[in-house]
Formats: sequence, structure tokens, C-alpha cells
Amino acid sequence: MTLTRPNVLVLGAGTAGTMTANALRRRTDADVTVIDKSRTHSYQPAYYLIPFDYMDLDEHQRDTRDLLHDEVEFVQDEVVGVDPDEQTVSGETDTYEYDVLVSAVGNNRRPDAVPGMLEGWNRTDSVYPFYHASAARALGDAVDEFDGGRFLVTVPDTPIKCGGAPLKLTMLMEEYLRKRGVREDAEVVMTKPGSEVFGTGPKAPYQERIEAIWDDRDITFVPDFTVSEVDYETRTVRSVEGDSLEYDLYAPVPPQYGHEFIVEGSPLTDGGEYVSVDDNTLQHETYPNVFALGDNADVPTSRTASAARKQSHVVVDNVERFLDDRSLAPDYNGYTACPILVEKGSAMIAEFDYEDAISAPVVSRLNWILDINVIPPLYWNVWMRGYDPVP
Repeated sequence: MTLTRPNVLVLGAGTAGTMTANALRRRTDADVTVIDKSRTHSYQPAYYLIPFDYMDLDEHQRDTRDLLHDEVEFVQDEVVGVDPDEQTVSGETDTYEYDVLVSAVGNNRRPDAVPGMLEGWNRTDSVYPFYHASAARALGDAVDEFDGGRFLVTVPDTPIKCGGAPLKLTMLMEEYLRKRGVREDAEVVMTKPGSEVFGTGPKAPYQERIEAIWDDRDITFVPDFTVSEVDYETRTVRSVEGDSLEYDLYAPVPPQYGHEFIVEGSPLTDGGEYVSVDDNTLQHETYPNVFALGDNADVPTSRTASAARKQSHVVVDNVERFLDDRSLAPDYNGYTACPILVEKGSAMIAEFDYEDAISAPVVSRLNWILDINVIPPLYWNVWMRGYDPVP
């Protein structure tokens, strides 16, 4: 008698999907298949570093197939819908069945959602939505040529990947202008829809430290500014609140949403933008054989690679438990971490969970070395391979 091995289908070959698929292949007897429309895997934490030549994009991209375990099947296809009742995923070229589904599709960056933002990127040399790799690379030339005026960073009113990235870009730009001797001729400004530059609750200790740094370095924070329109011809950004800011160089964070094939093409979001899962087990609230992690999981924590790494441990463990018909472990506590680079050679690690801050708000050279020199090799050679000794 031949027993059929269960089929685990992983949607997305980004950070969360790749590490989870590889770990599942090693931990379980299941057949593991990964579906993604792209064969290029980028180290997204490098994007805000690329404009200042602190990292090279070409050195931080890999072929997805090369990152996956030999026994993990990779299918390059674009997902168009998910039917959890039939346990199928529809792609543009085929339909795929599963016993367990792991959704790790990330989010959808939408500069087109703000009138004028995408057009400003395509038609001018002053708008660079740097959460896109090509814009981050092009921003480097613009930064080198910028010799005065207002450098503007805006944050949207949607959840975003790595909420610390716009702060880091802002601070690194301020330092870059100082080193080039043009800081006195420039204004560095960042806006957010809320009142805090970083956050409250478990983020509060880091918020206080960042505020002190920005006061000392004359970086302007504009609160309660929700971007509604970019007039790229007059270089003006307007807000829902009725305010406006002119710019000479503009690095917006584009609004980010759930993918249409999840939001409109499946019942997995419960009317929202992201997959509805239990905050601690990461199991879907209605479909027990569906799990989600990373940027597309609707959990109340910051969307970072470190959060995905911790979530991956929980998902792999709970998929294994589900296949063995054991009770799930509610082990994800909201852990996330974000290295806050304040200038070249200095950084602070903001580390917290659902309830509390974990790390002290200490700025040090060691934290810079950790983010620039230590984490990238770990990312490619350990975490993405599904090896991670620290749960």
C-alpha cells in the first residue's frame, strides 16, 4: 500500500515564503511547492541603503530556484485566486491543489494609488518611491546631484513594510548632505499621517531617542499629513488635511495593500486587506489548513524580515502539528526588530513584541556592523536556506 504524501503549497518566494518552504521540506514528510511570478529574490532591507552606496543591489539579488531546497518544487506562475473550500489555487497557466496552504505573498506597493505619484516617478527626475528596487537605484544619482532645497519623505496611511525605513532614509540623507557640505542649503523633512515619528506603546523608548536625534540634527517632522496628491509639475505634495509641501527631491513611501488575488479573489481576508489569522498560531480563523506569515498576515505588529523569521518558526511548527493532528502552539508573541541606522557607523536596534520593548534604545557602532555586515550573510546563507537555530 502506497501512502500519498501531503502537499504543502507556499504562495510567495520572498523572505517569508523561501525560509518557510525550505524549513518545511526539512521538518516534514510533505511535498512542498512554491509558486511565485518572479524568479528574482531581492534583499529588500538594502533598498534604503542603495542610494548612499552602502549596499549594491546587484550583490543582493538571487535566482529564486537557487535559494530553494532541491526537493522543493518551484513553479513560476502568477496567482489569480484562491478557493479554500476546494483547496485549490488558480494561476494564469494552471490550477494547483493543496492539503495545506501557506500564504506568504507580501503586500502590493501601489504608487498609482496616489494621483500623480506614479506619473512623477515616470516623467520627472525628482520623484523616487524607493520601496521599489529600480527607484532606490535611481535615487542614488539624484542624491549625488542634490545640492540644496527640500528633501521630502512621506509615509502613507496604510501599513507598510518596515516602518523604520523612511526614518532611516531621512537620517542617512541628512548625514550625506552634511558630508558633502551642502546641509546648510538643504531642508530635510519627513511626514506621517499620525502624530508620532515612530510610535507609542512598545515603540515608545525608540520614539524618544529618535526625537532627540532629530532635534539635534534639525530634521523636520510634519505630523498629521496624509498624502492625497502629487503635483509633479509644480513639485507639490498635498494632503487630505488640506496642507501642502513643496519639494526639490521627493522620496515617497508608496501606499501598500493586499494583493488583489487575495483581497478580491479569495475569502481569506474577512473583508480586509490581509489574511485573517490568529495572532499567536498564525492559523486562519476559518480554514484550519491555511496559514499566513510575513507582510500579508493580518497581525498587529511591524512588518519586517525579523518578524517573518520568527513567524516562520511558528508556521513550520504548526503545519507539522496540523499534519500530525496535534494541537497548535500559540508561540508567536508579535516579535519584530528594526535596525534604525542614524548615520554611517551608528545604529539603534528597535526590538519589541505585542506588549513590550525588548532592547534598550542604544546607538552604537556594533549595531551598524550587525545590520550592514552580519545580517546580510546570515539572511542569504542561513535564514533563506531554512536553517535558523534561534527560534
